[in-house]
Amino acid sequence: MAFFKYSLIRGVLFLAFFLIAYLALDFQPFTAAVIAALCAFVISFLFLRKQRDGATAVVADRFAPNATTTQSAAAMDDADAEDALIDDNPDIWIDADRKSGTPQLGTPQPSAAQPSTEKSE
Repeated sequence: MAFFKYSLIRGVLFLAFFLIAYLALDFQPFTAAVIAALCAFVISFLFLRKQRDGATAVVADRFAPNATTTQSAAAMDDADAEDALIDDNPDIWIDADRKSGTPQLGTPQPSAAQPSTEKSE
């Protein structure tokens, strides 16, 4: 039902924007369809997240009813290892979203050798 409702809302949005672009603004049919598709996409993307997530859940359940996760086995093993490390060492902080080598905010940067500004004679 959620997929039907989401599709119906998007179809009504498309039709409304198409009629506005074609009849009120006098665009050619193809141009009006492109404008309507873009406007319907933007509106549904910004304001229909709950309905989109519900429709996605229905489709996922229909095509893969026994699926428990969308992550690979290696990613699950990595997450389990991180969880075990955190459980064993609560004083360690892991920032898995930060790329390696990227400086962390609030930490001092390793300073490179600064050239001397004094003149040597």
